[in-house]
Amino acid sequence: MPVPLTQRLSATPRGARLARHLALNQLHAWGVPLGSTASDAVAAIVAELAANAVTHGRVPGRDFELRVSLPTGSIRIEVSDTRTESHPPKPGDVPPAHPLDEHGRGLVLVEALASRWEVVERDGSPGKTVCAEVDLPGWLAVVRGRGSGR
Repeated sequence: MPVPLTQRLSATPRGARLARHLALNQLHAWGVPLGSTASDAVAAIVAELAANAVTHGRVPGRDFELRVSLPTGSIRIEVSDTRTESHPPKPGDVPPAHPLDEHGRGLVLVEALASRWEVVERDGSPGKTVCAEVDLPGWLAVVRGRGSGR
């Protein structure tokens, strides 16, 4: 099984951009082609969840965490922040954005692109984790082929 990517990043716009780049580099190392449907969906989901962690989940002086793994049949994205008093809506409860709103589309995109997603409390740490999975056709070939993560 390929080794997951786990990285703490600064809760800044730069950290959010870096999260997306790290996720795409990891997918490429695992043999998931850049520009594929799965890769594009993961890039958008990581970008939105990292931006939310930086914008809505930021606690001064604390980082957010990105984890990307390959459970059976999918790519799993987890973005954790340390804010305890602010939780996003649950799957199915995401309100549609008004067409003229400048914000409010991040979780709408996650809900549209992810095969499934959820919000969970962090184990042993303050805050929450938003988890999303993108089904990966040909998962077994990825694991058998270039699954070393190098």
